[in-house]
Amino acid sequence: DYELCEEWGHLYPVPREDLINLHREHLLHLLEMGDMEKALQLLQRIEDPGVCLAISEQSLDQHPNLAASHFLADYLTAHFYASLTAARRNEIQALYIGSKVLLTLPEHSRVNYFHLSSRPLLLLEQLLMNMKVDWVAVAVQTLHQLLAGREIGFTVEDIDSLLSKYAEKALNFPFTFKEKRS
Repeated sequence: DYELCEEWGHLYPVPREDLINLHREHLLHLLEMGDMEKALQLLQRIEDPGVCLAISEQSLDQHPNLAASHFLADYLTAHFYASLTAARRNEIQALYIGSKVLLTLPEHSRVNYFHLSSRPLLLLEQLLMNMKVDWVAVAVQTLHQLLAGREIGFTVEDIDSLLSKYAEKALNFPFTFKEKRS
């Protein structure tokens, strides 16, 4: 049905907003089905870069599943980096990095942390508080790789500071001396 509507749009004038809505729904459908290749082909078929940007951003704002969010954040960063405001760039890159970290976690646990996908530092802190040390090790390694040369609102030093803070708390054992009575 989407392809028929797309063909109809080539034959008859369709208002820009309707065209954006059609392509957005088609893109979200393909991403929900896990067909990233057809989703990429759909985006490449769209001739107007403004329409393509609008479709991609609106689709991302719909908060699709983890793989779809990661795909859209990557696509927007790769193709429209210069067209985005600095705040929006940071937001999209944080979502890209957060989704990448989530993809390193065991599949059954991703749903518990999905709401933190756009806030990688908070995601890392939540893993630390939940004592998921093995997961934290993989997440930190992934973050270090992804942050190389990127400006997204936090740095490797912020990660190290967070780790130091929780390491200090882990070693803090409050106790009191009891007096020995004879």
